[in-house]
Amino acid sequence: MNARRAGLPPPPKPDRGHPWALFLDVDGTLLDFVDDPAAVRVPQALARSLDILHERLGGALALISGRSIADLDRLFGRATWAAAGLHGFEQRNSQGAVERLQVNPSQVEELRRNAAALAMQLPGIRVEDKGVAVALHYREAPQQGDALKLAATALAEELPGYELQPGNHVVEFKPRGMDKGMAVSALLQTPPFKGRLPVYVGDDLTDEHGFLAANAHGGFSIRVGDREPSQATSTLANVASVHAWLKELAA
Repeated sequence: MNARRAGLPPPPKPDRGHPWALFLDVDGTLLDFVDDPAAVRVPQALARSLDILHERLGGALALISGRSIADLDRLFGRATWAAAGLHGFEQRNSQGAVERLQVNPSQVEELRRNAAALAMQLPGIRVEDKGVAVALHYREAPQQGDALKLAATALAEELPGYELQPGNHVVEFKPRGMDKGMAVSALLQTPPFKGRLPVYVGDDLTDEHGFLAANAHGGFSIRVGDREPSQATSTLANVASVHAWLKELAA
């Protein structure tokens, strides 16, 4: 195993000569996982740290999530912030302009029908309908994980325009050809992110694309937890460590 992957260092300190652009995953990074994704709440202390950093970075802070932008706004109440939702399928710049890829409505309906039917076959699977994407969670029924992954892989091959994205106790059907790394790269072409050092923080397989994008643009990437292998260049232990790190940055 690559030595860097085997023991990642803590994140480097900010350099005033190289202002950051901060890209933050949400679930598993800013917020702990729960059985029902709709039940999570944003701690006030975290919200304060994010507000301070957003102001000090001149708006160069973005939430990058598998959730929709509407769901991020419901959680954080920061509807003017830059964000990427549904793994980059939809993007909002710092001026509030939102862009979304186009998906054939008939393909979306086919996805919903098939995903719901698959979930019915495996007790304990929770369906999260995100509009143009559908996630099947097995956190409440971990014994179903292998069967779900196998069936979902087969189903994805039959769904035009979609691909399967595995994650932490979840498999998600998302529109093909979009990922968090592409969203990061797109935001880096716009102010106030342009010309800054990209810093991406995430915990899951879906964040590896973000890690690669930050690294490729001369920045660095922070893995939350101990998942291996990873393209991250540094690490934080858990969500609590992320909160402490953000509070330290804000201070």
